[in-house]
Amino acid sequence: MNYRELGRTGWKVSEISFGAWAIGGAWGEVDDRESLATLHRAADLGVNFYDTADVYGDGRSERLLAQLKRERSEEIIIATKAGRRLDPHVASGYNRENLSAFIERSLKNLETGALDLLQLHCPPTDVYYNPELFAALDDFVRQGKIRNYGVSVERVEEALSAIEYPGVQTVQIIFNIFRQRPAELFFGEAKKRGVGILARVPLASGLLTGKLTSHSQFEADDHRAFNRHGEAFDRGETFSGVDYATGLQAVEELRALVPEGMTMAQFALRWILMFDAVTCAIPGAKHPSQAEGNARASDSPPPDAETMRAVQEIYERRIRALVHHYW
Repeated sequence: MNYRELGRTGWKVSEISFGAWAIGGAWGEVDDRESLATLHRAADLGVNFYDTADVYGDGRSERLLAQLKRERSEEIIIATKAGRRLDPHVASGYNRENLSAFIERSLKNLETGALDLLQLHCPPTDVYYNPELFAALDDFVRQGKIRNYGVSVERVEEALSAIEYPGVQTVQIIFNIFRQRPAELFFGEAKKRGVGILARVPLASGLLTGKLTSHSQFEADDHRAFNRHGEAFDRGETFSGVDYATGLQAVEELRALVPEGMTMAQFALRWILMFDAVTCAIPGAKHPSQAEGNARASDSPPPDAETMRAVQEIYERRIRALVHHYW
């Protein structure tokens, strides 16, 4: 496992880290014993950074990570998120009082006195134009409730607005072979400011594993079954906003570029790591073998320039028009 500096936090984190949405819920049935075994396998392979949220399984994911931390001796850094518990999920709900309550709940779930990294959880765009809220986050840092804070965003424009606040240490944004716009402008601006970038949805909700087909079935509580058109939350969260059939066609073209001995998931993750502005990719895993496959991407050989150009050509021809200017 290789490690990269996480912005200005002073932490070095595994460039393949762990996204804990799937072990909380909304990805079909999960078993806590299997989830804990998966977390331990990731840690065995050098993963030291885990991303979760208070709404993943209504705290279930946070509590599993607290157990992992109890059972490991090495440093485990946990990033959580707050805001999506708001109902309705509106900009006015992002205020000092509500954030304080969310922080206290996560502190309890994670069994800690201070959150390593708190991220606003894909708030409405207006939140990024509320300096009082970011001042409140600065106060929570001074109080010792949180060590660092950042944002998880839907759109590049939101990311660019967020990094105008000097206290923002990290931005979590969807970035993968099917969602390339962040690399055009945002990456350079974040790098100038020393902001860490967490590449979320790195496998496009499983499309870029190469294991899904037109006959794949998803459980009723799996967002890939109920959110393809944005019925529950932002459409870009599911398959990165790409039409499923089109995504499958693009995957078939990408398959020819995957070197022998590497899985397509590893290829897709290794592609992300070619961008030095990215601190880490945070793929999810529900089984130890998935965690192992993801972690191995860190040590996989980098794609050559010709392969990178071929990936870009597929994106330009099949995917760009579907997603590029929306997010």
